[in-house]
Amino acid sequence: MAEANLKNIALLIDADNASHHGIDPVLTVLAELGQVNIRRAYGNWAKPALSNWNKISHRYGLQPVQQFDLTKGKNATDIAMTIDAIDLLNDGKVDGFGIMSSDSDFTPLVTRLRQDGLIVYGFGSTKAPEAFTTACTRYIDVDQLIRTASSEDGSDDPIDAELIELLGGAWKAASRDDEGFAKLQEVGQIAGNRSSFDVRNHGFKRLSDLIRFASDNFKMERRGNGQLYVKRLR
Repeated sequence: MAEANLKNIALLIDADNASHHGIDPVLTVLAELGQVNIRRAYGNWAKPALSNWNKISHRYGLQPVQQFDLTKGKNATDIAMTIDAIDLLNDGKVDGFGIMSSDSDFTPLVTRLRQDGLIVYGFGSTKAPEAFTTACTRYIDVDQLIRTASSEDGSDDPIDAELIELLGGAWKAASRDDEGFAKLQEVGQIAGNRSSFDVRNHGFKRLSDLIRFASDNFKMERRGNGQLYVKRLR
């Protein structure tokens, strides 16, 4: 990708509600969208619980944004992140966002950003409320992302029926040739319309790895043009 065409991506981290262990794989995922030029981590840095974020801020180029706990039960971090995100949106210099949090309070923010056509990736835990995960363009489980990043062979867990049906529906909706094969890339794009679908959430680095693992349900072949094609078997 030519440097002039790289998108400008902003990563906003709710440090009170996110694990520092996930920062490296999260940045790797966002690099697929463009350059992560804005990297801000929000929290009360006087808290011992945030000391690990403090230690890695320079290593990953994070800008710590201090937010004091002004009132018990009110989260100033969420408000500050939301204000900054809207400011960045209005400046018109950001093409996409990464929101590292599992907090449902960010659902209206994500919805607003997407209404302006921006890509918004959410990074958090599996316990994040559905309203937040479905509002994101893509929502990725950080714990699974960490495991996937350190794995060489992919997941050993069986693929659940819901995932098979999602991929099967995407294959059915894709353009297929006379033999019933569809381009794997197109199948992935259709499946990706569901915010919860990302192969890394299932322990795989690439969609082709997942399809190979599900060989009882799908057949995949590489053709002379170098592209991968897939067909549902059952």
